[in-house]
Amino acid sequence: MNTQWKVGELAAMTGLTIRTLRYYDQIGLFSPSGHTESGHRIYNGHDLAKLQQILSLKELGLSLDEVKEIVDGNEFSPLDIVRIQTDRLRSTIRLQQRLLQELENVSALLQHDQTLTVNEFTALLEVMKKSKEKFFLEKRTSMERSLDRLGEALGESKPDPKNETIQGGHNHE
Repeated sequence: MNTQWKVGELAAMTGLTIRTLRYYDQIGLFSPSGHTESGHRIYNGHDLAKLQQILSLKELGLSLDEVKEIVDGNEFSPLDIVRIQTDRLRSTIRLQQRLLQELENVSALLQHDQTLTVNEFTALLEVMKKSKEKFFLEKRTSMERSLDRLGEALGESKPDPKNETIQGGHNHE
């Protein structure tokens, strides 16, 4: 079994793009353990475990900046992470409620054979666009979940939660 991977191999194995892995390296979120003599990035099993952690935190809805703070060991409590997730969920619910309201408004107008004003139609399209963008972001995150399953299939051990705790502290945004 291969214990070292070049960036292209890691990308193919995880379903991430090479561009994403390079970007993560560029922002200091996820860098390779080494490089070949010709300068190619080389990743090992420890790197794969770290990437699993990063993608798991992203799956919770954290931004890359928030994930970086946690991975870098800055103090984030589990309560902070839950609060961030709760805030994002509330935002999603508000967006969906607004979309429902706009659709109901359009439906009522159309049922009474009324035409839509440009403003009503634009408002509906705006909310639909925001909802669609959120949907596709969630789908992308779902695709990245495959990394966790892949790591398990490769037999990589996950960090011991007793040794890898997120300690107290708070994120002040």
